[in-house]
Amino acid sequence: MKKLITAALMAGLLAAGGAQAQQTVKIGLIAPMTGPQAAAGRQMVAGAKLYMALNGNKAGGKTVELIVKDDTGVADITRRLAQELIVNDKVAVITGFGLTPLALAVGPVITQAKVPAVIMVAGTAAITGTSPYFVRISFTLPQQTIPSALWAAENGIKSVVSLVADYGPGIDAQDAFKKKFEEKGGKVLEQLRAPLLNPDYAPFLQRAKDLKPDALMLFVPAPQAGALMRQVMDRGFPQAGIKVIGPGDAFDDEQLNAMGDGVIGSVTSYNYSAAHDSPENKKFVTEFKKANDNVRPNLIGLGGYDGLHAIYAALEKTKGETDGPKLLEAFKGLTWTSPRGPVTIDPQTREPIQNIYIRKVERKDGELYHIEFATYPNQKTP
Repeated sequence: MKKLITAALMAGLLAAGGAQAQQTVKIGLIAPMTGPQAAAGRQMVAGAKLYMALNGNKAGGKTVELIVKDDTGVADITRRLAQELIVNDKVAVITGFGLTPLALAVGPVITQAKVPAVIMVAGTAAITGTSPYFVRISFTLPQQTIPSALWAAENGIKSVVSLVADYGPGIDAQDAFKKKFEEKGGKVLEQLRAPLLNPDYAPFLQRAKDLKPDALMLFVPAPQAGALMRQVMDRGFPQAGIKVIGPGDAFDDEQLNAMGDGVIGSVTSYNYSAAHDSPENKKFVTEFKKANDNVRPNLIGLGGYDGLHAIYAALEKTKGETDGPKLLEAFKGLTWTSPRGPVTIDPQTREPIQNIYIRKVERKDGELYHIEFATYPNQKTP
């Protein structure tokens, strides 16, 4: 393991928790604002800033200051920025994390400093087990994917090929899908993995098509969704009678309209759709578009919004006290009505309990949307 923290820095980290009596509470948001994952960073920061714009900059009687740092999607930079935010800026909470490796990079830092870190996006199930100071408000891939496997097995799909990005969330997605789908009598013909960085999907898609499955199950990070789905459509999977299914990342809401009518009818499982029918979501989508040049929010934008909500709610519980262990306890058991529906932070696992929806791509009001038609309520991470 790389050397993470020098002795001097370690002392600074341990001392950081003692300087928390100020009337300003600082929150450090680390996001990939440049580089290949920049689309994720922009959505995340936009969601966080929207929450503050709509709810003010006060929580628990303190003024809240958001400090945004760009890690460019590189884990070593994420770790360094976390250290600097804790030691130099004396933040009470760190949040963000658009990819699993970025979250994992800060685990030792937050554990030693006893500073909570709120995961807004990264979805590998194992992350929270690497530090007792992680809290996740987003999802895990097994939580998202298992309902897709159940729906497929219940709706005449007998054989599947999976194609995922070759890193933690992708492996979680393919393994969770295979286990549940085969428990229900289906067969996964092959599990394919494309490189996370600079992927060339062509050979994997050709292999999948040659196997002639009933369905192709996909997972890639949302910023890569458009490139993947263009290739899927170009290769004629729907015309060959191969359904395209899986968790919703490969059908990212922000990019959905650009994917074209070929994706109409695709069925995915996810904890959020921009078309979710609730007053909370209608307000969120309207305000997000208004603040961001009519860009549609996706799950990552929602993660930024709900991440700030959870931090505000925890500060309200502690009445503004930012002692790390006390603030961590305040996150446990939080319950609120999100634009996605009801959410609870499981006090045992620090993971979200939430609805997972089965959605079909349809054209509505001249645009493509994920229309929810079934719900698996109150899903925990298995």
